[in-house]
Amino acid sequence: MTQKTTAAADQARFISGKIVSVDFSGAAPKPTYDIVIGQNILAEAASLIRARLDTRRCVIITDSNVAPLYQARVEAILSAGGHTILKTLVMPAGENHKNFPQIESILTDLLALGIDRKTLFIALGGGVVGDITGLAASLALRGVDFVQIPTTLLAQVDSSVGGKTGIDTKYGKNTIGTFYQPRLVLADVALLDSLPEREMRAGYAEVVKYGLIADRDFFNWCCAHGGQLLNADHEAQIHAVGYSCTAKAKIVAADEREAGMRVLLNLGHTFGHALETATGFSSTLIHGEAVAIGIAMSFRLSMNLGFCTRQEYEAVRAHFKDVGLALTPPPGAYDIDRLIELMSTDKKAEGGKITLILPHGIGRAVVHKDIDLSSIRSLWKEVLAECPPNQTLSSPTQN
Repeated sequence: MTQKTTAAADQARFISGKIVSVDFSGAAPKPTYDIVIGQNILAEAASLIRARLDTRRCVIITDSNVAPLYQARVEAILSAGGHTILKTLVMPAGENHKNFPQIESILTDLLALGIDRKTLFIALGGGVVGDITGLAASLALRGVDFVQIPTTLLAQVDSSVGGKTGIDTKYGKNTIGTFYQPRLVLADVALLDSLPEREMRAGYAEVVKYGLIADRDFFNWCCAHGGQLLNADHEAQIHAVGYSCTAKAKIVAADEREAGMRVLLNLGHTFGHALETATGFSSTLIHGEAVAIGIAMSFRLSMNLGFCTRQEYEAVRAHFKDVGLALTPPPGAYDIDRLIELMSTDKKAEGGKITLILPHGIGRAVVHKDIDLSSIRSLWKEVLAECPPNQTLSSPTQN
């Protein structure tokens, strides 16, 4: 990225069926890169990569859910476009495989291929694949280029953009990782057509987040058009992905390493990450669902503390219910002390003190480092008391 900020992000047009380029600018010496958003742009992957990167040798990293859907197609597109595919690595699907053994296995396999610093890594999949591919790229030979081809809504609007990589440990989500930017992101909304409803809803939580932290008008757009987005309206999807990427690009360009305003993007995440860890990073609770619960909890805590009104809290709850997002954790034997401990070891914590992003109304989020633990404990008691006795969530089975 460069210090000079380009205007293309502000000028991007969100038109169904067209390619939308969003220039990502930030601090030198990082290169500017494009987030290309559109419908059926996967077919152009080879030429889009070739236009931006002087490389021909590549490896693809995907998972066991995505490979049957898109591996052969992507390999054919890249090969026809003059790229040499050294290998496609297929990792087991699921957040519980985003760990030390998996990153070691991937790096060992890649080094055995004889990769060099001109070898391009391509992440084909959702957030887990993107995070672990980015980490592998940052570590292999002290850094090689990588490209993101996100296949989930959550990855297209959030995890593929901004350069956060990572793996999970028993101490929490993404507690090992790096900041390492991709060289290109290709977000083809047509890939979302194969996504299970549960995964679409989970990704939608990250879309709404952008309106809740900084833009009430976008939250209103979500209330009006969220149903269309979730029902495969590609124009609505392109608008949402484009808006989300533009908003995140502006923030990350100004604060790549989360020293300031970037932390606002974590609205709901401190609560959500604690729940993900407590449920073992399993299909019991996937990331976007945990974020939605965390956002609802953040609004509830803000209401309890007088930072936002009950009307605003209820508006968020009502929209989440309308689109089918849970507001409370799935049934389980939760230990409140353990949940608070996990929150205190979250990456945003400082000196063991919990950092929370709390809404001061819809469209305005504020960082708080001084919330009394008794208020957080009381909130957990309230929320866990409302957990439904029986709630079954079908495991995501596709990309």
